[in-house]
Amino acid sequence: MRLSKKERQNALVNTIKENPFITDEESADRFGVSVQTIRLDRMELSIPELRERIKHVAEKSFEDEVKALPIEEIIGEIIDIDLGDTAISIFDVKPEHVFVRNGIARGHHLFAQANSLAVAVINDDLALTAKSSIRFTRSVKQGDRVVAKAKVVHAHDQKDRTMVEVNSFVGGELVFTGEFDMYHSTKTEKE
Repeated sequence: MRLSKKERQNALVNTIKENPFITDEESADRFGVSVQTIRLDRMELSIPELRERIKHVAEKSFEDEVKALPIEEIIGEIIDIDLGDTAISIFDVKPEHVFVRNGIARGHHLFAQANSLAVAVINDDLALTAKSSIRFTRSVKQGDRVVAKAKVVHAHDQKDRTMVEVNSFVGGELVFTGEFDMYHSTKTEKE
């Protein structure tokens, strides 16, 4: 059953509030309308395009929050962080990140995004990966947007270790999962 224009626009507003990184294409599929209809709805509702929404979210400057490494050394773009608890980054897969013959992303880029996010979420001036356990669940292609979500799942009994779980998604589908055993110089506590 198709929604009326008003119902669709209300649902679109709520959908974008829940997930500001949803593309026009994903919204069109969700509501069973054309991409052009979604673009017109966004224009009528004064909702900026995806790139502007991402930029707006990212403008909450995280430079003062991230302690363990300079913000420019993080692979992907941090869009949310709560030190010692959770963090989210996005990574757009471009031609330089894929194998030329098949357009599939090289795994080290997905690992680097997840690993640097695990380092960034640690509430300490020094954080290093002691070991990791990772799994790729499906291939990622050029043009995909990878959303990585890190969560500190528990601190080890050792005062200088913390476990961080990172799950990466493309369009809501899990593409990578990893557990990172992080070494840091002091006990991390959420501030």
